[in-house]
Amino acid sequence: MSELDELNAHYDAMPPVRAMQVRAVSYDGRVLRLQAPLSHNVNDKACAFGGSLVSLMTLAGWGLMTLKLREAGIRAEVYVADSQVRYLAPLYADLEASARLADDADWQTVLQAWQARGRARASITASVAGPDGAVVADLQGRFAALRPA
Repeated sequence: MSELDELNAHYDAMPPVRAMQVRAVSYDGRVLRLQAPLSHNVNDKACAFGGSLVSLMTLAGWGLMTLKLREAGIRAEVYVADSQVRYLAPLYADLEASARLADDADWQTVLQAWQARGRARASITASVAGPDGAVVADLQGRFAALRPA
C-alpha cells in the first residue's frame, strides 16, 4: 500500500471526512495535495462551504506532518495545536488544498525535538486555490506530534 493509499484509508475511516470525499492526490516529499469535489462541500450560495475549506487545509497539514514523521520512521499521534484561517474569495469549483512546512521552520528541527523530548511541533501553511491559481483561503497552523498512548 502506498503512502497516499494509507493516508486515504485513514481519511476514509473518519465519517465526516469520508462524507467530504477527501482524497490525497500527490506528495513530492515537500508538498501534500488533497482534493474534494464541490458537490459534497457546497453551501447555500453554491460555493465551497467555509467549514470544508478549513477542514481540507487542516487535513492537508495533518497529513503532511504524518507523512514526514513516517518517512523518519516515527509513528506518532498528530494533532492540530492551533491555526489561523483567512477566507479570501468564494470558490465555485472543486476544492484542492496544498500543505507545506512554513518558511521559518525546518524538518530537521522538528525531528530533533522528537528525539530529545518524544514530542514535536511544526508550523505548516496550507492553502486552497481556485481554477485560476489564485488563493481563495489559507491557513497558518501548528501541528503537534505526541507519542502514542
